[in-house]
Amino acid sequence: MATHERAGLLPRASDLVDLSRLISDYYSIRPDPTDPAQRVQFGTSGHRGSASRGSFNERHLTAIVQAVCEWRARTGISGPMFVAKDTHALSEPAWRTTLEVLASNGVEAWSAPEADYVPTPLLSRAIVGRQADHPLDGLAITPSHNPPTDGGIKYNPPHGGPAEGTVTSAIEARANELLATEVSKRSWVDARSRVRWFDFSTPYIQSLAEIVDLKRIAASGIRLGADPLGGATVGVWEPLAEHHRLNLHVVNPEIDGTFRFVPLDSDGKIRMDCSSRHAMAELVRKSGDYDLAFGNDADGDRHGIVTKQGLMNPNQVLALAVDTLFRTRVDWRKEVGAAITVVTSDLVHRVTEAHGRSTIQTPVGFKWFVPLLLHGNVGLAGEESAGASILCFDGRPWTTDKDGIVMDLLAAEMMARSGRDLSELYLELTQKHGVPHYRRIDAPAPPERKAVLKKLSADAIQAETLAGELIVERMVAAPGNGEPIGGLKVTTASGWFAARPSGTEDVYKIYAESFRDEAHLDRLLSEARELVERAFEEAGV
Repeated sequence: MATHERAGLLPRASDLVDLSRLISDYYSIRPDPTDPAQRVQFGTSGHRGSASRGSFNERHLTAIVQAVCEWRARTGISGPMFVAKDTHALSEPAWRTTLEVLASNGVEAWSAPEADYVPTPLLSRAIVGRQADHPLDGLAITPSHNPPTDGGIKYNPPHGGPAEGTVTSAIEARANELLATEVSKRSWVDARSRVRWFDFSTPYIQSLAEIVDLKRIAASGIRLGADPLGGATVGVWEPLAEHHRLNLHVVNPEIDGTFRFVPLDSDGKIRMDCSSRHAMAELVRKSGDYDLAFGNDADGDRHGIVTKQGLMNPNQVLALAVDTLFRTRVDWRKEVGAAITVVTSDLVHRVTEAHGRSTIQTPVGFKWFVPLLLHGNVGLAGEESAGASILCFDGRPWTTDKDGIVMDLLAAEMMARSGRDLSELYLELTQKHGVPHYRRIDAPAPPERKAVLKKLSADAIQAETLAGELIVERMVAAPGNGEPIGGLKVTTASGWFAARPSGTEDVYKIYAESFRDEAHLDRLLSEARELVERAFEEAGV
């Protein structure tokens, strides 16, 4: 897909969403349960949509939250429900609707005060850290890095991470049954009076020394710049820096539901994707003011690391992270390895293997990492899309969801330990393990094409060679857990490609990596596109 002509530039007034119209649509538009585009659909991380398109409206929220209440009652979850929201304009009305339905079901809601925003990792940390006699769970009201027009809601069961597919499938099915009905809810005044106002930030900030060497960072004096990109971490960075005495400056503390200060992404949309060089262009322009800078998406579960050389690819950060962690976390068990998705760079596997540790590969979706983190089996679980979490110094789980804040601080720790720019450290790492050339491209795909791609079999690709090399593996299930990857991965001696449908947009994604050069990578991507398109033709779509 062609890059938009204004990608990386600040939006114009015509690019901004009409917030009053958006909120009005949330309440006024009733979704059509017979229209697939307007039904509840849980992707890899919850249900997302836009109020103006009839895919994220009050009816969706009442149906989803009611379905969650019924699920937790059926499975014996009797403790309170943590509720978090981010800074998207639709998150505020969705938060109110959520509390109203919870109150109607007699579920005790624990939430931050109305004016406060809660990053997803703080929600996960609260669940993981407070399990007692009565299991508790949480709802994160966020569409993550999606555009300002969107809203989202995600369910985290008592393990603290994204819900398993069996759970979300049951919730989705029940929510769609309820979509055309009037779900009971309390008035806002009544619901608000029943909420227990909870401080997510203080215990999270105070316990960060259990997972990152903050004293070393503080002693180094390195100048850090944190850009919340208008998201929920805006209220975390300043008290965190003050408590741990870090030389940290919040680059832009502004909150605005239009996100008018976030540069346009590659497709011309405003998207708070901290792994995108276009969305992070403003921070990159200011990076000369800092020794290290970082950004987060709207709910703070993704990291974007900026050095003097520019924005690092998330795969580069993960490779550096596993190298640092396995050298410095001396109290971790020898059996502790790393977990990555099948579309993450093989460099992470090479570095992990060099430390005598194992790598577990899973399908895309952080939910697959939850049991591995919860039981301390992996020291780092990470995705190519800039989501990761790590264990505490003593091997205990920290969060079972992505934590962009911790990954930002780990990057600062790596710089403080070495006294060097992370780009230099990465170059040194590739001299030992090989230089990866990695890229992802998106291509348009209507639902029928996405369905075909999701169900491809290993023999759907008849070719014997790829980019001039013999194909050594055709993968449709992840080797780490045997679960379907929702697409296909094809591997040769020095490269691979993977194709899978997007869970939220009408596109399919092709990932490719070459350990030879950019020309080989271009060839991998070109031939991968041809192979996938041929599979579509044979399927008649």
